[in-house]
Amino acid sequence: METVKSAEVALLYRRGSKPDEEVVGFIESHLREAGHQVFLDKHLNMGVDWAREIEQRVRSADAVIPLLSFDSIHSEMLGFEVESAHEASQLNQGKPRLLPVRVNYTGPLPEPLASILDPVQYFLWEGEHDNLGLGTELLEALKQPLQSAEEDEARPEPARVQNPAPSQAGGHNAGPVALEALGGAVPLDSEFYLERQADSDLRAAISKRDSIVLIKGARQMGKTSLLARGMEFAREQGHQSAATDLQKFNAENFKSVDRLYHTIAESMADQLDLADPAETWDPRRGPNANLERFLRREVLAKLGKPLFWGLDEVDRLFVTPFGSEVFGLIRSWHNERALDPSGPWSNLTIAIAYATEAHLFISDINQSPFNVGTRLTLEDFSPSQVSELNNRYGKPLKTEDELGRFYRLVGGHPYLVRRGLDELARKKIGFDAFEQQAARDEAFYGDHLRRILVLLVNDPELTDVMRGVLNGQPCFSPESFDRLRSAGLVTGHVPEEARPRCRVYSAFLRRHLL
Repeated sequence: METVKSAEVALLYRRGSKPDEEVVGFIESHLREAGHQVFLDKHLNMGVDWAREIEQRVRSADAVIPLLSFDSIHSEMLGFEVESAHEASQLNQGKPRLLPVRVNYTGPLPEPLASILDPVQYFLWEGEHDNLGLGTELLEALKQPLQSAEEDEARPEPARVQNPAPSQAGGHNAGPVALEALGGAVPLDSEFYLERQADSDLRAAISKRDSIVLIKGARQMGKTSLLARGMEFAREQGHQSAATDLQKFNAENFKSVDRLYHTIAESMADQLDLADPAETWDPRRGPNANLERFLRREVLAKLGKPLFWGLDEVDRLFVTPFGSEVFGLIRSWHNERALDPSGPWSNLTIAIAYATEAHLFISDINQSPFNVGTRLTLEDFSPSQVSELNNRYGKPLKTEDELGRFYRLVGGHPYLVRRGLDELARKKIGFDAFEQQAARDEAFYGDHLRRILVLLVNDPELTDVMRGVLNGQPCFSPESFDRLRSAGLVTGHVPEEARPRCRVYSAFLRRHLL
């Protein structure tokens, strides 16, 4: 009998989702019988130890197998785990390898899964009759040599399974109202998108062709959705628009400022149907000069109309060694526009979406775009906005008392509000039962809450600060306060006012941290 080299394999799936649990059970037993070591988080008790171990086990595995179904692709935990595995693979010569399995689903993937997994060969399971074939193919894949990041990108698309067409939607029963999948940007035509003051302010900034628009908001406050609507409004005004989502970039793209600029330029050229920037990129010039020349000569000059450029997830630049250089370049375009109002930079509006206070990372205010331009801040939903959204969901909250209790429970947090109303409308459960289950590990918010716990516990210093907040203590530094606030975990205007963002977070974190 052939000796099989044992591999460490991490299986990722969404708890409580069928048939995902049946498929993951089959894969686990099949791989173990073949001599492989399998990590599955259902064998760990939920808590601090679970949170500490799960990311480490995913990043250190030889292979990671995410199960992708209509339900699981919207899982925050699964998205976080896939991102962690992909980042480790980029830094470790292709280890762990990603072997996605689609479970009765061939539709499009949302971000961040799409940018990571679309180029990767996947295995398709459509029923129990596929068990044997799936098990055989996974075992064969585990025997293959590792691919480096560069080799993996250059590998041709496999012929066995083609990438899914965007039009496929999967089998989803929407229920009594036209509910939609949650997670990521809210679709432009969604009836569940609520406009806030920042929407009208962004439209005004675009109409005035402001140089820089700063969009600040904690995680899951709607920054990406706002940027998408800004791009749509710009197009309606006869402008061009382009988006750069730094969340989609991998470790390779951040290896150097030149690599980052080239990736940005390639993406922009694709969106605006312009020539490949490689034709004008000259290694004899510095990175800043190359990007500036590309924007001025190849983009602004050839478009002949205003350009709205949305930069999303800019926080990723704060921790790079060249972040200040990038922001200094953006600030220089703003300065040049002030000196020459009729020059090429007068046709460029840059919207920068971020969550963390920039001054914590940029010491020279003269090199920062964050102290100029139009400032927009995304706030939580007000009680009246939650009431309006409740109406759009078919009034699952029946009384003013239920509306008040719901608002106190989730604190106007945009994602928690929509996720909760969706659950109430879809499952038709009573509010008393909803309120009792809200902070439970395996309930409807459980996936979201588990991701928060993993992120916290992997930063011991921040975990200690959060424990203090849960005990009624202030944050001990402005930096820790801002990090918790940008993560969406606490609220308040100054460290002394720090308190848990909402009752759901407070109850869940108290149970696991105190």
